[in-house]
Amino acid sequence: MEISGADQHMTDVGIIRPDVHIEVQVKSESTVKRSDIRTHVLSLLDRHSSVLASYKWTEFDDEFLTRNVKSVTITDAVGPKQFIDLRVHNLCIHIFSLNDDSPNTLTLEEEEELSAANHWLLPAGEFHGIWESLVYEEDIKTHLLDYVTTTIFFSDKNVDSNLIAWNRVVLLHGPPGTGKTSLCKGLAQKLSIRLSGRYAYSQFVEINSHSLFSKWFSESGKLVTKMFQKIQELIDDKDALVFVLIDEVESLTAARNAAQAGTEPSDAIRVVNSVLTQLDQIKRHPNVVILTTSNVTEKIDLAFVDRADIKQYIGPPSANAIFSIYLSCLEELMKCQIIYPRQQLLRLEELVTMNFMESDVTRLSLMLRKISQKSVGFSGRTLRKIPFLAHALFGKTSTMTVESFLKAMDLAVENQRQEQANLVNCV
Repeated sequence: MEISGADQHMTDVGIIRPDVHIEVQVKSESTVKRSDIRTHVLSLLDRHSSVLASYKWTEFDDEFLTRNVKSVTITDAVGPKQFIDLRVHNLCIHIFSLNDDSPNTLTLEEEEELSAANHWLLPAGEFHGIWESLVYEEDIKTHLLDYVTTTIFFSDKNVDSNLIAWNRVVLLHGPPGTGKTSLCKGLAQKLSIRLSGRYAYSQFVEINSHSLFSKWFSESGKLVTKMFQKIQELIDDKDALVFVLIDEVESLTAARNAAQAGTEPSDAIRVVNSVLTQLDQIKRHPNVVILTTSNVTEKIDLAFVDRADIKQYIGPPSANAIFSIYLSCLEELMKCQIIYPRQQLLRLEELVTMNFMESDVTRLSLMLRKISQKSVGFSGRTLRKIPFLAHALFGKTSTMTVESFLKAMDLAVENQRQEQANLVNCV
């Protein structure tokens, strides 16, 4: 069984088979060599060469792996129930351990304790599982991974950016609560693992531009420059991959509009121009990726939009995506025995193959599908609250059966609809 990097593997018959990524989470207390872990993981994969995509091992028949490894996961493969033959694929094995430290605060002026940003070392324990929890019907996550991978690849190949342009800037836009900020964090976490063979470690800097502009107008662009000087210090370490997140980037436009309306002096424009200038400077470095989000599409600064390579809309989840979100919630509650006894719920692909025919096997899954359809329009943030609200408001006992919990979820969805309607009527 062969391990290689990010290149695709060409079989003898000329068929290009995509990479299969294997993520190996090492226990934090382990001190063994990564090469030894790789050898034992290869042996595991040889013994289990035909597996379900997205399969995860947490228990091992190998004492070495049991002592040193927390999990081995087949990740980001196409088709959640598709069998894959590891012997005919190019395997990319990524070995990592999580950093459980709390984020540091980047401050600019000690006497005022002015907080510029939060700073994490990746992969961070705080971000673990975010990527997997986000469900989108389209291949949004795959496209974002491919974009950054190509960015690094072009840089490593010394492609002339004057001839082929890319700015290392991603813009995610859409309504609040659709997971844009979480997607940025999950993307950075995923890439810190994917590119661990290329970079010794990764760093994540989160800037809240709304707070930045509301507090720093009177200080002109001076503090903005100081902030990016600190980021530059991180980028100067070429062994590190640095992700910079600017949340609510539409604040750039808000600043310019305020200046044009006369409510803020020309200092506001200097602040915005300083941010754009600093972004232009740091994007020249091959080891930085700039991630941005916006809730108000029509207010995004056009000067910034021109700098974004990818402008990805993130909307509310579809009924199919909601089904997958709810299913993951129910599986978690069954694992914790809040829903008991455990019962098998079918995935959407399996319901499709059965033409959604109702039977004893499909009945509960079809109940979940109806609840998912009733939940269309809810944000991802709201959807993740529904199981909690179902138990808190409509759970009659601490432990519930799957059927009783689904009925409680249905009531929780109706309750959420009514609450939203009441809020609209009060406005």
